[in-house]
Formats: sequence, structure tokens, C-alpha cells
Amino acid sequence: MQNVAARLITGMRRCDHISPVLRQLYWLPVRQRINYKIATLVHRSLSGHIPSYLADNCRVVTDAGVRRLRSANTRTLVVGRTQSSFGDRTFAAAAPRLWNSLPSDIRQPDMSYGLFRRSLKTFLFGSRDRAQCDLC
Repeated sequence: MQNVAARLITGMRRCDHISPVLRQLYWLPVRQRINYKIATLVHRSLSGHIPSYLADNCRVVTDAGVRRLRSANTRTLVVGRTQSSFGDRTFAAAAPRLWNSLPSDIRQPDMSYGLFRRSLKTFLFGSRDRAQCDLC
């Protein structure tokens, strides 16, 4: 549907390649759009602006243990264990894994929601052009 909407807006034909059109419109591909939504949910949960049933799945490493770790300054999340590939796709497993794969400058605790969204989208557009990406 996204490709059809992009072609409709720009007047492109069905046989034309869609990637340049999406880049021109500054739209993320569907898979990266899903990652964008998950990352914004995690950011909102860490700032306390989301229901507790989602926020309970996003625990910072410093809150999980008793000892102070070197990774405490990186604001990483505890990734829960799963038993299957289906369990890997749940929010409780996918969200912390995705959050931990973001660069540390995007995961800053004092970053506003608007600035976070802009930085994340810029990062995802840059990672789309790379050959190997942890988020893709």
C-alpha cells in the first residue's frame, strides 16, 4: 500500500523503481517504519509517557542489577530470553534488542521526543544505504 500511495502522489508508473520515490518523499520502507515505531515506543516508555503494561518490558540495565556496571552509562535495556523465533518478535524481546542496537547519541536520556524522532529517522535513512544493518 505504501508503494501504491507513493506512486499515486508522484505520478510514477508501476514499472518504475520505488526506492528513489520513497527517498524523495522521505518515507521509510515498511520494515524500517516498524522499527521506527518500536523505538519511539521505547523512548516514550523510558520517559514515562506510555502505559505500564508496555513500560514494564523496557528495563534499563542499571535498574535490573544490584552492582554498578560499566554499561550503566550507555542506557541499554535488559533483553529477555525467548524460546522460539516467534517469541523473538514480541515487544518484550524485540524492543530492547532494537533499542540496544541504536547509537548511543540517539539513546540520550535528556533528548526530547521530537528531537529523538528526527535523529532516529535520519539514522534509519542512513542505515538503509549500508550493506549490513542491525536494524534491517
